[in-house]
Amino acid sequence: MDDEQRANTKLPGAAETSRPFHVPVLVRETLDFLNVRPEGIYIDATLGAGGHAQEILKRLGSGRLLGLDRDPKALEVARDKLAGFGGKLIMQHGNFAQIDTLHAASGLPPVDGVMADLGLSSLQLDDASRGFSFNLPGPLDMRMDPDSETTAADLVNHASERDLADIFFKLGEERHSRRIARAIVKARPYRITTELAQVVTRAIPSRAGLHQIHPATRSFMALRLAVNGELENLEQFLDRVLMVLRPGGRVVILSFHSLEDRRVKQAFRRWQGEGRASILTRKVVRPGDEEVWCNPRARSAKLRAAEKSRD
Repeated sequence: MDDEQRANTKLPGAAETSRPFHVPVLVRETLDFLNVRPEGIYIDATLGAGGHAQEILKRLGSGRLLGLDRDPKALEVARDKLAGFGGKLIMQHGNFAQIDTLHAASGLPPVDGVMADLGLSSLQLDDASRGFSFNLPGPLDMRMDPDSETTAADLVNHASERDLADIFFKLGEERHSRRIARAIVKARPYRITTELAQVVTRAIPSRAGLHQIHPATRSFMALRLAVNGELENLEQFLDRVLMVLRPGGRVVILSFHSLEDRRVKQAFRRWQGEGRASILTRKVVRPGDEEVWCNPRARSAKLRAAEKSRD
């Protein structure tokens, strides 16, 4: 399993290291595969803190960039960061699963490229009030869009033991899913992230503790995926993204765990088999050792790119 949070978390007692607020991953590779042109029109479908968008905007002359994000707090951060680019940037609050509808609302013509970074951003992970991290005490929320109804607390406090086990096994690839679900149900209710993390950690056999990631990593990731419907949204995005591209336009996707990457790879192969697109990345692109050393959160990243057929 390529665990998205492998570099985002630490084992108890591990030393803290200073790091920038947010560092975008595989920036040079993303820009190269997008083939950014000064007059081009592009979409950053997961704007986040605006790291990739900033580098795209620097290369634009008369071109435009549409930035989308379902997280209004991320849009606030990006708006401040990218204010200097003026009319080159259009921002919309929305889920990239509806990329065709959001693109139509922008009034832009078919675009030259779309990128999507599927990872959890530092501004989400490091904000205890969002409930994404088990290292920081905070409410069991995990919603990327605060208007969404279901929180992580709703799931852990009300879902059946069987449903919780399925979430941990299917979305977290957690082999101790049944033990964890049983322990969670027994110790209900929960309000705080660290309370849940302690119960999950105690549920995992001590002999299974010889790993590089925190014992609660997979369970927290699975809950986040379930709360936000991330895999379902990704599948909708993959069904629709070619609609917004001009012939010859490109799509670049950064994923951070095997469940995401598998869906991207399968979609690209399907497009190529149907003659709708060609795969540009014969092998998945990963960060080099230097980037991982500078930004440990890049370790799990995988980049795949495809080009829409010109016919």
